[in-house]
Amino acid sequence: MDKIEQRLLEKIADLHKIPSGAFNLRKNGKTDTRTSTKDIEISPKTDKSGIDIFVKPNVKNKSVHIPVIITVGGLTDLVYNDFYIGENADVLIVAGCGIHNKTCNKSEHNGIHTFHIGKNAKVKYVEKHVGEGEGSGERVLNPVTKIFMRENSFMEMETLQLEGVSSTIRKTEAKLYQNASLHIQENILTTDSQTAKTLFKVELLGDSSSVEVVSHSVARDSSYQEFKSDLIGKNHCFGHVECDGILLDNARIVSVPKIDAIDSNASLIHEAAIGKIAGDELNKLMTLGLTQTEAENTIIQGFLLG
Repeated sequence: MDKIEQRLLEKIADLHKIPSGAFNLRKNGKTDTRTSTKDIEISPKTDKSGIDIFVKPNVKNKSVHIPVIITVGGLTDLVYNDFYIGENADVLIVAGCGIHNKTCNKSEHNGIHTFHIGKNAKVKYVEKHVGEGEGSGERVLNPVTKIFMRENSFMEMETLQLEGVSSTIRKTEAKLYQNASLHIQENILTTDSQTAKTLFKVELLGDSSSVEVVSHSVARDSSYQEFKSDLIGKNHCFGHVECDGILLDNARIVSVPKIDAIDSNASLIHEAAIGKIAGDELNKLMTLGLTQTEAENTIIQGFLLG
């Protein structure tokens, strides 16, 4: 890989080299490198672009990396990835896409990921999106995540988009069965005239199923963000959505909640807060010698990265 590809791989997957475990690198619309292990098999689809990832039952403390890199302009990439997580498995899945566009033509990646999570399985899914390049062409990322969680399963999903993505529409749909639990943490930064839309729809179907969604977003300059959530409680269940946004300059953030408690034992909560950085926080950092811009950036980094 050249220096640009290495840098993108580090940003989206925290990798400095090809890992020794299960791995699939997609580059400019085609598979570049693929490795399976005895515990995790990665197979190409035969009917459309994409891969199937099979994690065997009872596998513990294993990981699979499936990054995507685009370094050309004028490419629209569409890929379907399906994950089959065996019963009692415990696995880390690291995905994400980095686009380096130095042209005047749009580069776009659309990834459709479907998770089939078996009974008692645990999944941590990390997805990072990065855009860069000196060209005027758009860098577009539209991820779709579909999640089906069987009894007593657990999934933690972390999504991070901090720079350079011209526009994104992020769709997540989930169906949770008995005692399944889903935790989602989303962090988004938009600048310039970038746009970001997030659409969550979660159906709590099983007894004692639960979901928690936390969205932290920062909109700067003239960028626009839209957050929509739809929680549907069809049993004794718990759902909580928290949307916190920091608004700067001439940017705009819209939050649209929807809660549908079909069962009288469903407990569904939505919280939203959008506003500017508190003046006392800025003043405290500026008394330590930081400029206003440096103080703002410090607060934003802490808010988005914890």
